[in-house]
Amino acid sequence: MMRAYLLIVLIFMPFSLFANSKVVNVYNWSAYIPHKVLRMFEKKTGITVNYTTYQSNEALYAKLEADPDAGYDVVFPSTYYVQRMAKDGLLHKLDLKKIPNIKYDNHKLLNLSYDPGNHYTVPYLWGTTGIVVNTQYYSQSSINQWQDFWKPKFKNQLLLLNDVRDVFSMSLRSLGYSINTKNPKQIKQAYEHLKALLPNIKLFNNGAVRPVYIDEDATVGMVLSGDADAIVKTNPKLHFIFPKNQVIISMDCASIVKSAPHLENAYKFINFINEPKIAKMISLKEGYSSPSLAAIKLMSKKQRENKIINPPQRLLENAEVENDVGPKATALYMHYWELLKLEA
Repeated sequence: MMRAYLLIVLIFMPFSLFANSKVVNVYNWSAYIPHKVLRMFEKKTGITVNYTTYQSNEALYAKLEADPDAGYDVVFPSTYYVQRMAKDGLLHKLDLKKIPNIKYDNHKLLNLSYDPGNHYTVPYLWGTTGIVVNTQYYSQSSINQWQDFWKPKFKNQLLLLNDVRDVFSMSLRSLGYSINTKNPKQIKQAYEHLKALLPNIKLFNNGAVRPVYIDEDATVGMVLSGDADAIVKTNPKLHFIFPKNQVIISMDCASIVKSAPHLENAYKFINFINEPKIAKMISLKEGYSSPSLAAIKLMSKKQRENKIINPPQRLLENAEVENDVGPKATALYMHYWELLKLEA
């Protein structure tokens, strides 16, 4: 799951007042699409965008589950929520012929395990979870894989993301397990592994990752690539590292709600944000990777060679994407997560 830290303050009238064919109701993460893109879509199509925001996949899911007819058209779930939402009948099965711009997407980011055939999703933005290190205190070569976090020299220096799946994914990969394991023994082993890491953990944080690293309150730890791109540009001592053979991919997807009141406009909106020039604009503004190869080609040489935003294709070969692990495993992850936080 990717995060955004600036809120777009937009005031909209209730959806009921827009019951006409020239409207699309978009429900997205905070500050996760340039305001300019919304205005460009409106100008091109004459369709008004009603844009509201949520702060987590849990909030999105709860909203649609409680009221499937709430009036939303387009939503942006993360991979591990797509399966749950599709299974619960909350997502519309896509006619990809109505989204022709999907042809520009990297085939390695399509037809993945969370949505085989892309029946419910089109990739929106993606990124990696990796390592940040401050080279004023440690050499860049001293850390290149998740296992290195357990080195005694990093005592009380680590920042870990305040997210159960991100942290357990890191621990599981360091043990050689899949980040989507449902095996109770492996999940418990990952928890015990994290317990052993506690002396090195300085804090768990999501909302202030950038200032923590930039101000050097933490000198090494986990980071999402979108944040990494911003912090390395601000503090030249900070470097981003892809964990060797242990890359974790997070991806948010564009989906249409099952009961979307403006179905055709929803298709038009998704296809529009997948136009190469628009996808490029979104990627560069938000700091995350675009699934559109055509969008990347439109970037400057410097932007294309920014490995944080545009990772080398070879890194995708051994990468894993978070899937829904089901209610039993999810409950087990949460149980051990709460125990870990109590002991931290």
